[in-house]
Amino acid sequence: MKRISDFIGKYMAVIVLLVAALALFVPKSCLWIQTAWINYLLMVVMFGMGLTLKLEDFAIIIKRPKDIIIGCIAQFTIMPLLAFILGKMFGLEAGLLAGVILVGTCPGGTSSNVMTYLSKGDVALSVGMTSVNTLLAPFLTPAITYLLLKTTVTVDIMSMFISIIKIVIVPIALGFLINKIWGKYTEKINDLLPLISVAAITLIVAAVVSHNSESILGTGALVFVVVILHNVLGYAVGYALGIALRLPVKKKKALSIEIGMQNSGLATSLAGTAFPNLAMATIPGAVFSVWHNISGAILANIFRRLDENENE
Repeated sequence: MKRISDFIGKYMAVIVLLVAALALFVPKSCLWIQTAWINYLLMVVMFGMGLTLKLEDFAIIIKRPKDIIIGCIAQFTIMPLLAFILGKMFGLEAGLLAGVILVGTCPGGTSSNVMTYLSKGDVALSVGMTSVNTLLAPFLTPAITYLLLKTTVTVDIMSMFISIIKIVIVPIALGFLINKIWGKYTEKINDLLPLISVAAITLIVAAVVSHNSESILGTGALVFVVVILHNVLGYAVGYALGIALRLPVKKKKALSIEIGMQNSGLATSLAGTAFPNLAMATIPGAVFSVWHNISGAILANIFRRLDENENE
């Protein structure tokens, strides 16, 4: 089972891409996956993340507060602003604009931790940034989304806040608590977590894409261009920030990946809650979910080849 889990974790990008293509071009094959399951599937992923967290993971907040603060400020400024600028630049209609900005205001996802590990980056920093940004998300995601969209669409801030608490904070806290109490047992299933997480993410992508295949195809290449630019520019600006701050290579990698890779599953889930009258708002999150796993795997491979001779 461990080998299967490792294989699926390694080829996550390919698996997600193939399933997304199937759901897009043959939607009937995936319509059995209900969109009502999305929240529960995301809760499974967040619970799995909680099972991997230990008190030591939060020690970085005390030991390296400067790094965490930089990551937090960068996360909740760079991606939201890039989303807003790209959305306006390409003249996205209200639903797509809302979806792109919601992706930008969400925290980084667990995929960023995996890709940082594969790139030989600073995994502790990546996990620390993801954890802190996720805990801040109930407050910052609704607030920043509202600030950027208040003149365009109506944003249900309270519903977003409650949804993030239920979908993200509670499952992570429960997983963390179980790991704290029964750590010796949870360690035995850690090898299976990549399999479970990839399965849940794949089902989320399949559900959203299949149920919105007509709308996605109807948007043409525009939404794909915006999503790809949003993600790639996030990587680039994140790495450039690391250079400007003269951070070691490992920290640059972690910062770049953490900023560029968003919790797009959360964005997809929140879109229905925050923008119930904008069906197109779920599409950017679905497209981002597929694309950032592909680009993240490619970037991790590139980062692994970087010269590691810099004095760290």
